[in-house]
Amino acid sequence: MKIEDAIQQKTPFKSIWQKTVVNLIYTHNFINNRHKDLFKPYGITPQQYNVLRILRGQFPKPMSTSCIRERMLDHMSDVSRIVDRLVKKDLVKRNVCKSDKRLVDVVIGKKGLEVLEEIDNKINILDELIGNLTEQEAETLNELLDKLRE
Repeated sequence: MKIEDAIQQKTPFKSIWQKTVVNLIYTHNFINNRHKDLFKPYGITPQQYNVLRILRGQFPKPMSTSCIRERMLDHMSDVSRIVDRLVKKDLVKRNVCKSDKRLVDVVIGKKGLEVLEEIDNKINILDELIGNLTEQEAETLNELLDKLRE
């Protein structure tokens, strides 16, 4: 569906670049809403899922909240608050860093690993969101998005 139809825009965009930005924002929200739907049964948000995946990649080594923040997809996320919520759900463990008492070490817990495993079994649902692209088109899109951020 064309972006003009999706947002019911009757007048033309001022430029192709404006259309591209609107299209990117709309598509981001489209995908983000599908993420939210997928994670809802597990009681986690996309940001919490992102933290869990980061921690799983480091497992069994702990990570500081500042290192987690650097690797997050959304750098504006409040990692401390996200970690607090994940601790309450028993998905991660938080300890004071032994080498620097000002830092907090976070490690994914057994329950967090189990939740990610369940989600991994359903993650192909998200892949289907872009399943109408060929592999070459997906590669081209990735290259263009990388170029856009340069």
